[in-house]
Amino acid sequence: MTPKLIGISGTNGSGKDTIGHLLADKHNFLFISVSDILRQELKRQGKEPSRENMRELSAQWRRANGTGVLVDKALEVFNPIQNKYLGLAISSLRNPGEADRVHAAGGLVLWVDADPQIRYARVNRSQRGRDRAADDNKSYTEFLADERIEMNREKGDDTATLSMADVKNKSDLFISNNSQSLDDLASILKQLLGF
Repeated sequence: MTPKLIGISGTNGSGKDTIGHLLADKHNFLFISVSDILRQELKRQGKEPSRENMRELSAQWRRANGTGVLVDKALEVFNPIQNKYLGLAISSLRNPGEADRVHAAGGLVLWVDADPQIRYARVNRSQRGRDRAADDNKSYTEFLADERIEMNREKGDDTATLSMADVKNKSDLFISNNSQSLDDLASILKQLLGF
């Protein structure tokens, strides 16, 4: 049976949003990127939608409203219109509380990864025309450094900060997305999710 809620997490440039768009285009899911929610709020505040500002804002929201707040914000959009969709796909889970919230709502968490060089090339290739273009224009070393910051909490950080490694540990399904073919990725999704 197809889950009505799929949380998507993974490394930078692994294809999280691509999976969300595939679920929307091919399987009638509503797709919401929590990163886009953060970018919109930063723009509203007149701040640069940089990775650092997004990390700071998401931690503020988690401290004020619980670690699953970004999933709750996506569910607030989905719930009134859910009869129009097969389900909801939420991408860019980066805190284990978000994975817990997806599970509490009866959903599953999907982790996607790919070779770091492939991911870096994807980010650089797709940076034009995106709100995050300036932030993605980094060297390979800077790209990996950003990922290390988001992957593991520093000693002494509170539970509101990012910890993608903890999300990975709570994930239900895993995809290796080294292919450049959307058809290959769609086939993997179909096989994993039983569409």
